[in-house]
Amino acid sequence: MNYYDEISEGYDELHGEEQLRKAKIILSKLNLKKTDKLLDVGCGTGSYLDMFNCHVTGVDPALELIKQYRGRHKLMVGRAEELMFPEESFNIVMSITAVHNFEDVEKGLREMERVGKDRYILSILKRSPKYAAIEKLIKEIFIIDEIVDEDKDTIFFCRKKEE
Repeated sequence: MNYYDEISEGYDELHGEEQLRKAKIILSKLNLKKTDKLLDVGCGTGSYLDMFNCHVTGVDPALELIKQYRGRHKLMVGRAEELMFPEESFNIVMSITAVHNFEDVEKGLREMERVGKDRYILSILKRSPKYAAIEKLIKEIFIIDEIVDEDKDTIFFCRKKEE
């Protein structure tokens, strides 16, 4: 059992308000259409996902977090490094304060890039010891359109690099 399974009952109390604040920032900058398909990698309990008025799929490795979701979207157990979707399945791929928890950050980011069509939003915990390495990988893999400095995170709004 991983850390997030162990703290699942108190997860939203610990992190819910903070995640909701970041999700609102992200939503304010997305021009979402009802037909858009959005993937949230490391979605936790998915408590903020119902504000996204499109087709949302959430993936998280912690089954106990997923079990708490009571919304209208589809959540499933999975790891960023092994996303079970075909290439370019989603218009938007996001990860809110989860990338630093990936087992293999580069593999996870490359998988996110693979399953996305063009837009990517990555929220990185500023105090993570992996912050500099993650930022470097984001710059290598994506084109950064905007950076938002949030209280605890830096939010990168990116798109796919031209081949």
